[in-house]
Amino acid sequence: MNLEIGRAAAYDALCMRALALGLAVRGAFHPKTGDFEALLPSVPVGTIVLLGFTSAMQWETYQSSAEARDEIADPLDRWSRRVIGTLARELGALDIYPNGSSPQLSFQQLAVRCEPVHRSPIGLLIHAEWGLWHAYRGALVLAERIELPIISRSANPCDACGEKPCLSACPVDAFRAGAFDLKACVDHVRSGAGADCRARGCVARRACPVGVRHRYAEQQAGFHMEAFLRSAPP
Repeated sequence: MNLEIGRAAAYDALCMRALALGLAVRGAFHPKTGDFEALLPSVPVGTIVLLGFTSAMQWETYQSSAEARDEIADPLDRWSRRVIGTLARELGALDIYPNGSSPQLSFQQLAVRCEPVHRSPIGLLIHAEWGLWHAYRGALVLAERIELPIISRSANPCDACGEKPCLSACPVDAFRAGAFDLKACVDHVRSGAGADCRARGCVARRACPVGVRHRYAEQQAGFHMEAFLRSAPP
């Protein structure tokens, strides 16, 4: 894909190409001088573009991939690297990922600069439309400074949520005092009492009233929970 089609059209073309590959462009921003020089000392940084999933819209594309069926470890990460790597090569960009990537950038920090998301009481970023049902799979570092749409900022939906059921729904009170008790969560989910969380995803996450219609189906939720358990300490 050629970014020389015009700065205004380049972002739209990138969105369409990402969509064809099975990814959503989650937004982009122009870094300020000095933002990434220490992490990317020899890379020109004009635009950073975030890529990921929204609800289950991209899940079906992943499910039909070779990685999803080859029974080798880390299928979604391998699919993400293949697809985002393909897009990066087409654009002459650097591709970076949330885990195991060099340089290691904070994707939560990138996300708040790319789109209107806010930190929820359980630590996940919440979006006014997608709620807690979205994910970031990687990012592109473009040398070019392409024209970007204006980000429509929104209020944090958690501020208007008086009951905050996400905090009270966890059966082992893993979210308290602004911290996450990883051991309590993992021990519960691995136990017989944690069957609901294992099969359908985190019950605290499911308690959130924002973006309910975008909740992951059981297969997708169960996949992510299994991946979480594999990455957790024994």
